[in-house]
Amino acid sequence: MLLNYTQTGSGPDVILMHGLFGSLDNLNIVAKALAEHFTVTNVDLRNHGLSFHDNVMDYPTMASDVIALMDHLKIDKAHLVGHSMGGKVAMQVAMQAEQRVVRLAILDIAPVAYHSRHDSIIAGLKSVADAVASAKIQNRSEADIIMAQHIEELGVRQFLLKSLAKNEQSELAWRFNLAAICNNYSKITANINATHSCLCDTLFIKGNNSDYILPEHKDAITQCFSNAKAKVIHGAGHWLHAEKPQSVNRSIIDFLQL
Repeated sequence: MLLNYTQTGSGPDVILMHGLFGSLDNLNIVAKALAEHFTVTNVDLRNHGLSFHDNVMDYPTMASDVIALMDHLKIDKAHLVGHSMGGKVAMQVAMQAEQRVVRLAILDIAPVAYHSRHDSIIAGLKSVADAVASAKIQNRSEADIIMAQHIEELGVRQFLLKSLAKNEQSELAWRFNLAAICNNYSKITANINATHSCLCDTLFIKGNNSDYILPEHKDAITQCFSNAKAKVIHGAGHWLHAEKPQSVNRSIIDFLQL
């Protein structure tokens, strides 16, 4: 099974990978900027967007999905850009097939294990799923009211609600595979399978207001990616590409064109 994807632009290949509960739409603002210089393949990772659903969800498997898509598209080597969970997938691709990676740009995630930080989000998503199943809600506005009981931040709810849509049976449903994500959550928050020190030129781009990349992560980063450097985007949090798109896009393009 192949990942769902879109392709835009022309030039050297770049593959974009979104974060948890997202889809390729979340990185369209990055894809549009990169497409002026590169051939951009923007993907839905497994159990997200319009890609296939599967019970297995770990970083080696998700990385293999990306490599299989590269094979299908006859992409021998590519730059990889990933945000959050997608950044870990990109790092894992580099671990499994370093010879096929030109440069890595990782948005606000480190090669470390993280504690659970999505409990309230998962509770909100499950509440909506239960309400849909019992025919208590018919649209996103009604779903938002339920989610607000668990998730205070409007921006987070709006991001999640982009994945609530009518399915083939014209029923409201989450596009991501909530059951598989919940069942594999410990694997998603776990570290990548770091088998060696990758020599790919790597840029870690951190949102200044985010706690996903911290000073204590420096050793883990340099152990996994010996040619790594960092860029801090001021005035941005974890969703740095949405909050400061021009700064993030310019940082990625400048790095990939070195």
